[in-house]
Amino acid sequence: MLWFKRNPLTSGKRQRRSLFGEILDWMLAPLLILWPMSIGVTYLVAKSIANDPFDQILDDKITALSQEVTAQAEAPHFKLPNQALDILQADGVDDLRVQIIGRNGDFLMGDEKTLPIPDRERNKIGVVNFRDLVVNGEDFRGGYLWIELPIAGEKRFVLVQIAETLGKRENLANEIIKGVILPQFVILPLAVLLVWFGLSRGIAPLNSLLEIIRNRKPDDLSALETKDTPEELLPVISALNDQLARLQHTIQTQKRFVADAAHQLKTPLAGLRMQVELLSDEDDAANRLRSLRRLKVGTERSTRLVNQLLALARTEAPSVLRFEQLDLTQIARSVTRDFVPEAMNRQIDLGVEVPDHAVFVYGQTLMLTEMLKNLVENALRYTPEGGCVTVRVDDSRQRETTVLEVEDDGPGIPESERTLVFDRFYRVLGTSEDGSGLGLAIVQETAQQHGATVTILNNPKCTSPDRPGTVLRVGFPPTHIHLED
Repeated sequence: MLWFKRNPLTSGKRQRRSLFGEILDWMLAPLLILWPMSIGVTYLVAKSIANDPFDQILDDKITALSQEVTAQAEAPHFKLPNQALDILQADGVDDLRVQIIGRNGDFLMGDEKTLPIPDRERNKIGVVNFRDLVVNGEDFRGGYLWIELPIAGEKRFVLVQIAETLGKRENLANEIIKGVILPQFVILPLAVLLVWFGLSRGIAPLNSLLEIIRNRKPDDLSALETKDTPEELLPVISALNDQLARLQHTIQTQKRFVADAAHQLKTPLAGLRMQVELLSDEDDAANRLRSLRRLKVGTERSTRLVNQLLALARTEAPSVLRFEQLDLTQIARSVTRDFVPEAMNRQIDLGVEVPDHAVFVYGQTLMLTEMLKNLVENALRYTPEGGCVTVRVDDSRQRETTVLEVEDDGPGIPESERTLVFDRFYRVLGTSEDGSGLGLAIVQETAQQHGATVTILNNPKCTSPDRPGTVLRVGFPPTHIHLED
C-alpha cells in the first residue's frame, strides 16, 4: 500500500492526505450510505410481497362468505354455519373483523361501528376490493365485496367485508428481511476487505515506481522503463523521463562550460602571471612600460574571454531570461553606436541600414545584443583598414522572415569551413587575428534559442577574389509585427 508518511521535520504542519485512503473513502462511502437505503427499500418490497398471498386468502374468505350470504338470501334470518366460523378464525394470530350488511341495510353480522361502509356507487359489483384501515388506533388490512342478490326490487345489494390485523403480514415481511439482510452482515465486511485488497493491488505499480526511484544512484539520469507500465502511469513516467532528459542536458552543459572555461582561462592566466613576474624583476623603465602594456592587453583579452563564456552560458540556459517583443532596429543602432570608436581606430567605415519604422521580433534583449556585438566585432577584426562594415535590418514585404545582417569586405570564410566556424573555439585556418573562437558559437546558440537561422554568404558587392567579403545573415521566423510610421 502506498501511504504518504508524515515528515518528522514538518510535524507541526498539516499532515499530507493519503491517496490510498482517499480512494478507499470514495469507494466505501457510497457503499455505507446506500446500504441503509437498500434495507429500507428491501423492507418495502418485503411488505408488498407479504401482502399478496394474504390478500388472496382474504379474497377467498370474502368470496366464500358472499356465497353463503347469497345462499341464505331468502331466509328470514342470516346465520353463519359453525364450520364457516371455524375457517374464518382458524388463524389465531390476527384479530379478525367481519361485517355483513343486508339488503335492507341491517347488520347481519358484526357491529355497525366496527368497519366503515364503502360507497357502493364507486365500486364494481361482484369484485373484491382491498384497503388499509385504522380501527380503534390499530392498523387493519380489509377487503369488501358488494354482491347483487337474485331478488327483484331495489334493495337487492349486500355488503360483505372482512378486515384483519397485520400480524401475519409483518411476521412474513420480517422473515424476508432477515433472509436478505443477515447475509449482508457477512457480505459487507467481505466486500470491504476485497475492495481494500483490490485497491492495494491496483496501486502496487506506484509502490514499484517509488522503490525504483528511491534505489537509483544519484548520478543515474537514464530514462525509466515504460514496459508493462499501466496506462494511467504512462503519462507520469513519460513526463518524468522528459524532466530527467532536460536535467541531464543541463548538467552536461554545465560540465562542458566548466571544462571549456578552465581550458580557455588557463593559458591567458599563465601569461598574465609571467608578465607580472617579469615586471617585478625588471629594473629598466622602458622594459617595465612594455611589460605593463602587455599586461593590459592580456587583461583585456582575459576579460573579453570571460564575458564571452558568460554570454555562452546565458544562451544555453535561456529559461532564466524573459522573452518579450523587441524593436530590432533599436538594438542595431545601439550596438553600431558602441563600436564606432573602435571602427575609427581601425580606419573602417562602420554604418547601419535600418527601416524608418520599428521592426519587432520576439526575443531577449541581452541575448540579441550580445549576438550582434559578436557579429560586429568579428567583422571589424577581420576587415582590413579602409574596409567597410554594414549592419542591416530588412523586413521588406518580399521576404518571409525578418533579416539581421552584418556585411564586411574582408577575406571571407571558405565554404569548406562555414559549418565549422560555429563550433566552440574553432578559428579559421591561416588567420593571424587574435580571438577565442566563441563569437560565432554564441551567435548560433542565440539564434537557435530564438528560432532563427544563421547563414554565411559571400558579399555580392565585393569583386576581388582575394577579398570576397562576408555576409552573416540571421533570419527570424515570421512572428514580428510591422508598424508603419
